[in-house]
Amino acid sequence: MATLMEYVGALHIFLGPYRGNPISLYLSRNGNICRIGPKVYPWKEVVGEGDTPNRAAADFEEKWKARGLSPDMYTGPSWEGGIKPEKPAPPKPAAAPKPAPATEATPASAAQPGPAPETPAAAATPAESVPPSAEPA
Repeated sequence: MATLMEYVGALHIFLGPYRGNPISLYLSRNGNICRIGPKVYPWKEVVGEGDTPNRAAADFEEKWKARGLSPDMYTGPSWEGGIKPEKPAPPKPAAAPKPAPATEATPASAAQPGPAPETPAAAATPAESVPPSAEPA
């Protein structure tokens, strides 16, 4: 038996300076899949799918925005009843790497400071530079 379609919302498309007729959005349930979309050509190709009506509404909004209309050419979709588009959860950030375990220093070795590291500027002394014009050819 075919399932009945439910009215779930509408959107308006502006035709120049005029507001067009509202386009109805319908929900159809087929097993575990919910589909939301208009039944008017050429917009009937945009169909949101999800396992709940809220996820189908979020999928429809993403596909509608990717359709190529600028935001000033339409309003909506405005949802009726209890439908609130459910966006997918953002991915969890990667866990920070654990720091390497520090070796425990004995109190005797911690009290005696090691030799100071030599700085590279003090180790290398600049040689006198000879102007290029003074070099033999």
